[in-house]
Amino acid sequence: MQQLSQTWDLDVFFPGGSASPQFAAFLDELEQEIRAFGTALKTAQAPVSADSGDAAALTGLVASMQSILLRLRQGESFTACLSAEQQSDKKAVQLSGRLKSLSAAYTASLARLDELIRDMPDTVWAAWLDQPEQQAVRFPLAERRKQAGERLPSELESLIADLAVDGYHGWGEMYNTAVSQVQILFSENGEEIRLSAGQAHNKLHSPDRAVRERVFSAWEDAWGQAADFCADALNHLAGFRLQVYKHRGWTDVHKEPLDINRMSGRTLDAMWSAIDRRKRMLVRYMDRKAKLIGVEKLGWHDVEAPVGNSAKHYSFDEAADMIVTQFRRFSPKLAEFAQMAFDERWIEAEDRPGKRPGGFCTAFPASGQTRIFMTYAGTASNVSTLAHELGHAYHQHVMTDMPALAQEYAMNVAETASTFAEMIVADAAVKLAASPEEKLALLEDKVQRSVAFFMNIHARFLFETRFYEARRQGLVGVSELNRLMEEAQQEAFCGALGSTHPHFWASKLHFYITEVPFYNFPYTFGYLFSSGIYARALKEGPQFEDRYVALLRDTASMTVEDLARKHLEVDLEQPQFWDEAVQLAMEDVEAFLQLTE
Repeated sequence: MQQLSQTWDLDVFFPGGSASPQFAAFLDELEQEIRAFGTALKTAQAPVSADSGDAAALTGLVASMQSILLRLRQGESFTACLSAEQQSDKKAVQLSGRLKSLSAAYTASLARLDELIRDMPDTVWAAWLDQPEQQAVRFPLAERRKQAGERLPSELESLIADLAVDGYHGWGEMYNTAVSQVQILFSENGEEIRLSAGQAHNKLHSPDRAVRERVFSAWEDAWGQAADFCADALNHLAGFRLQVYKHRGWTDVHKEPLDINRMSGRTLDAMWSAIDRRKRMLVRYMDRKAKLIGVEKLGWHDVEAPVGNSAKHYSFDEAADMIVTQFRRFSPKLAEFAQMAFDERWIEAEDRPGKRPGGFCTAFPASGQTRIFMTYAGTASNVSTLAHELGHAYHQHVMTDMPALAQEYAMNVAETASTFAEMIVADAAVKLAASPEEKLALLEDKVQRSVAFFMNIHARFLFETRFYEARRQGLVGVSELNRLMEEAQQEAFCGALGSTHPHFWASKLHFYITEVPFYNFPYTFGYLFSSGIYARALKEGPQFEDRYVALLRDTASMTVEDLARKHLEVDLEQPQFWDEAVQLAMEDVEAFLQLTE
């Protein structure tokens, strides 16, 4: 049987990588389209009636807006893939910079579009929004109108977007450059080797604690050497945001991420409160795990390590077969999609030097495709990551025929689809375990995800919230960043850690993503929201498949509270749903504790 390829196909989009003449032409055409869009907006007027020429012109501008959005996403995904597969590809970095400039010009023009829809009389707005051309994008357009009222005049918003290219986004690119230089020196079999960040991170999951300790020590040293550069980037990213917020009159640093994720502060508070009420169960798990591996308390490098030496190694082909098989038990459509992604080389999984750390799924919406990136080393965690990213890809797949604005779902509901796919595979793996040792290893991998979403992610949320408070007073130095990080980790882990990861703020890309501040709590939301969906799927069986697709297709067309009411009949601002979802996760902890008595 022919082995699946572990490298992706990008040539189907633009042959030749960063040197592609087709991509260069694509960027030139995109630049012309954005320029024409901006020019048209300069002379556009807010309609005074729904059947006027100005109203027809506005409809055309919204169509152009969506066309550009699809093409920008296509270009951004291409350069992101090039930079991820080979961090030394400087041409890809340059192309990414050009795209950021084009995106800034587009964003600047959107400020004028938002002003037009904001200034329409309410009756004209309602009549225009009811026209057939706007029906499928009513929600995102209404959202833009509301948010336009909370921002600065269009000329100032345009200025912010222009200055962000070499300021705000420039600091994000500087961080990426710093990370591309990070190498972890590790001694193996008497020979010193250089590991990329992605390779070193996989070794942090070694069953051999001595290996984990050595790798983690080298990991901390490497990030400590890069810390000054990372601190500069983090401080200036936050400083830019805080200045923008100040001029808009926003006082809450959570406002923007909550708006982006279309959720209320009450929902966020209800979620964290439910988690806090049940965290002690996870402390019992961590204490038991510490006892099993022979230490008083788990070090940071022990938290994600397997228990014992029975963790199974999965070849890439075995992982693919397992994922497709388990997806099929829930949804034939999901299984067929996953098989296509494997067969048509939508996945970059090869374990080799030069790749950036982490994993992601990115959409090529103009082509109706996606691509998945990770570094696969055969662990159960790698299998989960692969299923997770395929969940993302399927979410995008079921929305491909929808207008661009109706595809712009937020991170929290994106994490719902991915985590749901992960749960299908993880649950099946536990049930199909061939021995008690394998069952324990797989069950523990599931529990680790609860630790990640309830503790690790919470630590990131606490750190970022407190960092912004400190940043309002001035620049925050490396030692203070380390202190804030360690305090957040100990608080989020309820004091169960024997050692922390002070430079986590430097090593985690998520703190430096310019598109989305607080790239953390949406993961936890997605995990728990998907738990509720998964429970519903188990109860209803195969007939839930179409309802699931309907929910996914609605994710960019309403708030998460309305989404939950419509498809699950629950209130996310109240504790009941969250309490039940957290309790589902605690059942895995109970099972682990029983197996290890």
